[in-house]
Amino acid sequence: MKEFNIAGVCIPEMHYMVDISAKLENITKLINKGKYFTINRSRQFGKTTTLYMLEQKIKEKYIVISTSFEGIGGDILQDEKKFSSRILGIFADDMRFVDKEMSDKLNGLNTGIENLDDLSKTITELCYNSEKKIVLMIDEVDKSCDNQLFLHFLGMLRNKYLDRDKKKDYTFHSVILAGVHDVKSLKLKLRPEEETKYNSPWNIAEDFEVDMTFNREEIATMLNEYEEENKIGMDIGEISEEIYKYTSGYPFLVSKICKVIDEKINKIWTIESVEQAVKIILKENNTLFESLIKNLENDRKLYGVIYEVIVNGVRIGFNIHNQVQSKAAMYGIIKSENDRVKVQNIIFEKLIYNYMISNRETSSKIETKYADRNKFVNSGILDMELILDKFQELMMQEYREKDEDFIEKKGRLIFL
Repeated sequence: MKEFNIAGVCIPEMHYMVDISAKLENITKLINKGKYFTINRSRQFGKTTTLYMLEQKIKEKYIVISTSFEGIGGDILQDEKKFSSRILGIFADDMRFVDKEMSDKLNGLNTGIENLDDLSKTITELCYNSEKKIVLMIDEVDKSCDNQLFLHFLGMLRNKYLDRDKKKDYTFHSVILAGVHDVKSLKLKLRPEEETKYNSPWNIAEDFEVDMTFNREEIATMLNEYEEENKIGMDIGEISEEIYKYTSGYPFLVSKICKVIDEKINKIWTIESVEQAVKIILKENNTLFESLIKNLENDRKLYGVIYEVIVNGVRIGFNIHNQVQSKAAMYGIIKSENDRVKVQNIIFEKLIYNYMISNRETSSKIETKYADRNKFVNSGILDMELILDKFQELMMQEYREKDEDFIEKKGRLIFL
């Protein structure tokens, strides 16, 4: 029996999965053209699963070296000799159960390598003698993207790529890096003593424009798979639309809602169940939410912009060249909608709003006296007359000396 998966790579034989064949086809086109590129998306956006599925798709045509820098030791990135002499061994270890012949070949070549120049020559020999073109995939490059040695390694691959096109070298046919940050934006010091002179080690990378979110039709493919196995008679179109409404297709959130309905709401698939699942998710803690909150707390400018958008309802134009907005988009917090800043999805908006209001209440305690706001609801009906009376009373008692902008912000905090 399959299950919905929200941790690690998704395996078709084990998990209910969205059909991402169209996305894989678009990525494969880049590989076939010999492009180097970065899949940079926020946390838990399906990057690792995409790389796994991509490897399965192209492994008959190409030799695929697929590795991750998540668990790489810190010492290897501190010394050029260690890095140069061990990186092929890391590739070999990751291939020993997938392609033993290539694993043995990599281990055989991994001798006498003292520096990046030696490593470059070894890669040339490997690719020149290979019967198939070789594709290199490196996941979790964020673990190393601030390391100058790793950036020098990327710079070496960049130079080999340029020489390959001029018929002066043999190297990997395609290189794919996956992580949160766009490696193209990273800078490499030309010389340690020249701190102001930088160069991008990855400016040859193709723009990656594949939409990694799930649309309504793609969400429906996972629900179809579930329905075929469980025969519960859900309205797939209706449920996929509702899931999309709350998630905007954010992969982790799509699977999380489905998992909650399947495992905690007794497999009752209705619009009300989706709403209930969202409420349950917002009360839970998970690594995605922790990462999102941490990113806000670690950047007060970013916190301020999101506060203005979510709490104060300010409409802000979207400009990807704005560093704060660019960072927020990279973290998956915002997106551009009609050229304005928009929180990526309703779940994030609710989560961040609740968090910011909680911060506000904790720090200033201006809301505590209104904790009995439930009195405004009588038998399920909102008492608008009482709300207006109390609002007028609030303005007179608390803010008679304040300006209009102050009044508007505090009123919004209390009633939203």
